[in-house]
Amino acid sequence: MKVFVAGGSGTIGIPLVRALVAAGCEVTALTRSSSKRDELLAAGASVAVADALNREALIAAVAAARPTHIVHQLTALPKGGPRRPRDIEATNRLRIDGTRHLLEAATHVGTPRFVVGSFAMLAARGPVAPAAIDDAAAAVQSMERQVLEATRRGSIEGVILRYGLFYGLETPSTVNMIEMVRKRRLPIVRGDAGQLPLIHVADAVSATLLALDRAPAGGVYDIVDDRAASMTEIVQTIAEYTGSPAPFRVPGWLPRLIAPYMARMTSIRMPLSNTAAKADLGWRPKYPTMRDGLADMFRQAA
Repeated sequence: MKVFVAGGSGTIGIPLVRALVAAGCEVTALTRSSSKRDELLAAGASVAVADALNREALIAAVAAARPTHIVHQLTALPKGGPRRPRDIEATNRLRIDGTRHLLEAATHVGTPRFVVGSFAMLAARGPVAPAAIDDAAAAVQSMERQVLEATRRGSIEGVILRYGLFYGLETPSTVNMIEMVRKRRLPIVRGDAGQLPLIHVADAVSATLLALDRAPAGGVYDIVDDRAASMTEIVQTIAEYTGSPAPFRVPGWLPRLIAPYMARMTSIRMPLSNTAAKADLGWRPKYPTMRDGLADMFRQAA
């Protein structure tokens, strides 16, 4: 199996590349930054340096690799995760224009299998407000629509994996959150009723590997934990495992005033189901819940 990982140096890209190489695949990892070349080479991959927004450069990179499978993991998010509208603008472009270019490259080279890493919280859910989040949702929906339409035309065999929020030792947003909890800079909200779909990055990787061959063309799967969790539960669990002081409690209006984007995202109620992924892919998350994943994470770090 020859796999082209677009977004090979991202949060899921690097562990995915390692897992593919360990499984015996011939891997080419696409990155925009030549500074990531050594890390990807050390993981056992060939490296293509190109910007997915540059159509000609991307098609050339895919043509040189001649893969049997393409995995689309293109994002351009800040390490700590998006905190304001402008933080997701570059990723929106990659999900719209980068997807179009990658599909053209797949068709040009004749690569049939096309697996897309999508985002469960924004995929095909309708507007969740405010406008910046609507823009991100529209970009995710465009990405999925392009892939599914190409699949219906018979151009590719597209599969959509809607990941929950990533967490794990190699996830920058998790590392940043732990540091904030330790410094008591991440409060919890009174009456927090959010239900956020989560997934340990290792479980997202294992589902992606299985989808390469087991998922039917046109398949759409929620790759999430067995149980959703609120931001309050996440923060309290991190505080418990790190021995940090109890987080401050604040009224709901305060984060909506000072960080409206994050407040709306973290208050979403979206208890999704991984039943289809388990049935069709034969996948089981190693960490069924966020508490299981964090417990093992801190054991490893001890």
